[in-house]
Amino acid sequence: MPAQPPDRIEIRTADDEAGAIVAFPYDATLVERFRARFPAARWSDETGAWFVPGTTAERRVAVWLQRELTEPLAFADERGRDAFAFDPIKSDYLEANGDLLVRTPFSRTVIDHLRGVPWAAWDREGKVWRIPFRSLEALRSCWLSVEIAARRAEPSERRRRREELKQSPEFAQVRRREAERRRKRLPVPASQLPPPGRPVMTARGIVVVTGSDGEVVDIGDAVEAGAQAEMGEVKVWVFWRSPTLEELIRTWPARREPGATERARGWWQPTLEDLRAARRKAKSLERASATRAARLP
Repeated sequence: MPAQPPDRIEIRTADDEAGAIVAFPYDATLVERFRARFPAARWSDETGAWFVPGTTAERRVAVWLQRELTEPLAFADERGRDAFAFDPIKSDYLEANGDLLVRTPFSRTVIDHLRGVPWAAWDREGKVWRIPFRSLEALRSCWLSVEIAARRAEPSERRRRREELKQSPEFAQVRRREAERRRKRLPVPASQLPPPGRPVMTARGIVVVTGSDGEVVDIGDAVEAGAQAEMGEVKVWVFWRSPTLEELIRTWPARREPGATERARGWWQPTLEDLRAARRKAKSLERASATRAARLP
């Protein structure tokens, strides 16, 4: 089924070959100019985006779009600035200074919401999210959720919840579950072991199974690990590690979503969306590792 037209501009590096994935809201005139500037670009109904080949494609497309959209974006920013002056968002986490600056304690929920705001960008040096005024309405639509998540992420609030958790009867179970997660092992049916050395999808994400010592899983242990414990089915523990970027690139995606049977056994072939997300994460980790290595004397 064709993907829905995007509601924002996105430019990112392609996963499988040299080039850039480009998506932007449909405009017949803009598409015509885009195809004239990038004749080798290919459209994909599946992803709802263009693929522009070339090692410098990402930079070339960014420069072209900046030139094409300068005047419309400037007008949108001015209109958003006027709207904010008339009806501002009042919050300790938001500051209007050139752009809209969002500064909160670390929260995965906040990050997920702000990533969905068009043109939002993380400023590493300032440790703040910068959002242009043209995206005011998109930010306003999710701001209540952002503020709630930010307040929950405050250190004092985290400490309060930890103290409450320690007094609860579920605390010991949570500790056991965390300890099990650090052991990097999964319960799977003894008769349906995942292929070793090959990325597979699990409840923990995409992993590579490295082997098993044949230890049988107790039903209580399986429940603690967050797995389904079916009576009469023998399960064993298998050990796993995170896949490398090269392994993820070589992995073929599943042609369909996993069924109930595949999910019940604890592992299945990853879909294209699963692989794309894992590749982006692996690529980011590799860049971070290279940056740390470059800083060492």
